[in-house]
Order: sequence, then structure tokens, then C-alpha cells
Amino acid sequence: MSTTKEIRDAQRLTWAGLSSSWEKWDSDIMDQLGPVATAMIDRLEIGKDQFHLDIASGTGEPGLSIAKMSPDGTVVLTDLVGEMLDIAARRACAQEIFNIETVICSADELPFDDATFDSVSVRFGYMFFPDVAKATSEFARVLRPGGRICSSVWIKPEENPWTSIVTQAIASEMLLAQPNPDTPSMFRCAAPGYISALYEEVGLHDVVEWEVGVELVTQTPGEYWEMISEHLSLAVAALAQASEPAWERIHEKVIANVKAFEKNGVVRVPGIARCIVGTK
Repeated sequence: MSTTKEIRDAQRLTWAGLSSSWEKWDSDIMDQLGPVATAMIDRLEIGKDQFHLDIASGTGEPGLSIAKMSPDGTVVLTDLVGEMLDIAARRACAQEIFNIETVICSADELPFDDATFDSVSVRFGYMFFPDVAKATSEFARVLRPGGRICSSVWIKPEENPWTSIVTQAIASEMLLAQPNPDTPSMFRCAAPGYISALYEEVGLHDVVEWEVGVELVTQTPGEYWEMISEHLSLAVAALAQASEPAWERIHEKVIANVKAFEKNGVVRVPGIARCIVGTK
């Protein structure tokens, strides 16, 4: 089994390599994930002078939206990968958002004092933490009494055709290793109550979870394929190992299957996330 350091090193390498694709498709990704960010922010009760911590910020959301809502506050964006935070900083500059800071760090070793932040957000980061319990303990440690933590994860693959269309096509051509439930993977936290139990173990109360629908919208099936094959980590890694004939067959299957979601000249592929909020 890989050590925590080995997992982190591999994640840094993977996401640094994906960063340019995430920036290329940033607008589409933000549109897709926007409903989740909105749902999370609604439960965090953001004030005008909020001191907020955004974990696994990637290209900056929901942290940048929170910074806009809190002009007299500060939002600290953190991520394991500096290249992703560089994109977040560029996005902030383009939107004239100046009340942010970026910090490269691991979620389970936060470089902040106890009871520092008014609130914490973790959008689609939990699944990739080497030690989810330790990370949760860190979030609770740096949160002030009365503050809230809100996170989001993907529910089961069959409820997320926006990603399962391509993973099923890949699996029809290549042997994909079954994910270990105790190691990072996209659907690791899919089970109802998984994150809630972690919250409760660190003493959070009034824990609530709910589902939020999303749509990945592209103009054509070809654009869907281009986007997914360039930014979805599992697909990128698998396709890099595929032979040219296998790659072509996967491509053909994805295009054929995603056409079922094409209507009125637009492709809309649905998915469902789960949000979880708790109070310290």
C-alpha cells in the first residue's frame, strides 16, 4: 500500500499535469459545478467580514464567490498543487477580487492556528485525501466555535453519467483496477452518511446532508469528448495507456452514447452531488 507521502506526490504530479486543461475548460466546469457552490454557500451563512478557508480550491471555487460576498473579510484558498492555485489567482485578478490569499498545503496538515476561521468549504476534495479522518479533524481544529463546515462529494457512478459514459467505454476496452475504499478515488465518499459520520466523530453537530443536481453542458458530442478526455483525471490516465485502435473504439462508444443526451442542438449530461454541512 502506498504511503501518504507517495499518494500526495502522485496527486501533485497528476493535477499539475491537468492544470492547463482545467484552465482551458474552466468556464464549462464552473457552469457545471455552479449549483453545488451555490448550495454550499447558502448553508455557510457568509458575512461581510468572513474569515473563510477553502480546502482543495483548485481553480478557486467556491472561495472566489465567497470572497465577493465578504468584501471586508479574507478568503484563504488552499490546495496541494501550486499550478491550480496559480489559475485561481489569475481568475481572482481577472474578476478584481483582492481579498484572497493562496496557500499550498495538504488538507490533513493545515498550517493555521486553532480556531482561526469562521467557516470552511471543501468542494469535491474529500474523495482524494489520503486520510479523511485526519483531514476532518484538521478542519474542525481551525474552525471557530459556532462556525460551519460544508463539503460536497459525488454520489454513486450510475447517478453521474457525465463521467460514467466515458469510464464505461474505457472499461469495455481496458482492465481498470477496482478502487480501494480506503484510498483516494472519485466515488470513495459516495455512500450516504459517509461524511456525516466523519463530522460527528470530531464533534460537529446539526449535521445535514442533501443532494444537488448538476449538468455538464457542451455544444456537441465531440466537444463533450474533448473536454472529458482532457480534464477528467481517470479518463486522462487510462487513455494515455490505450492503444490507438482501443482509443478509437472508446471514442466512438462515447460519442454514440452521449448523443442520447443531445437535444435542441445542445448536449446536457446530468449528475448528482451530495452536500454536507455541520457546525462546531
